[in-house]
Amino acid sequence: MAGADKDLPQKSGKAAIDAFVKQVRSTPVIKTGQQRGRLMFAMDATASREPSWDRACQIQGEMFTETASLGGLDIQLCYYRGYGEFEASPWLSSADALLQRMTSVSCRAGSTQIEKVLHQAIEQTKQKKVQALVFVGDCMEEDVDRLCHLAGELGMLGVPAFLFHEGTEPAAQRTFKEIARLTRGAYCAFDASSAAQLRDLLSAVAVYAAGGQRALQDFSQDRSEVVRQLTRQLGKG
Repeated sequence: MAGADKDLPQKSGKAAIDAFVKQVRSTPVIKTGQQRGRLMFAMDATASREPSWDRACQIQGEMFTETASLGGLDIQLCYYRGYGEFEASPWLSSADALLQRMTSVSCRAGSTQIEKVLHQAIEQTKQKKVQALVFVGDCMEEDVDRLCHLAGELGMLGVPAFLFHEGTEPAAQRTFKEIARLTRGAYCAFDASSAAQLRDLLSAVAVYAAGGQRALQDFSQDRSEVVRQLTRQLGKG
């Protein structure tokens, strides 16, 4: 993110949404033929996020459903928790399979492992193009320079990272914004009171990754004002 990032509020107010849609507007979506889009969805499953895990399960299932008519979206679920535990699912093409995996996960106390998330995104896109990385987390306890180096590499591969920050932890905010900037992605803060906005924005990113601007325009017809605003901003690009 650039410039206006410094003025973003902690919660997902109008300024945060404006900043988010500005970044999505500048993110190129490369689609060839009728290939299914690929979206990595990475989550912090440490103990601090346990209260919001069930909500995230529902939101991610809705992301999958919204892209079905576009030829589909393959999603890889990644999460970290506990002492060095990092898991990445196979690429999943059904919401049921995805939700089954998510609902079997329990949160465990531990440190963040965002470096492993970025490594995974890099390795996966070297094998086959990944359209976007989505990360949802609340803290950052790692070497910032190392994370930014990997974010730069991911940006060179053309994979935007969309980072959704739960809470107000300052180190996480600064780092998440920089990762978004380096990958030409976007940062957005949220809390429990803005779950509906998070759902709409995540679904919009998924639809955009799967089908581009036209798909997002169709998707936005009967959606929230947040999604319609996103569509209008993309239409100006």
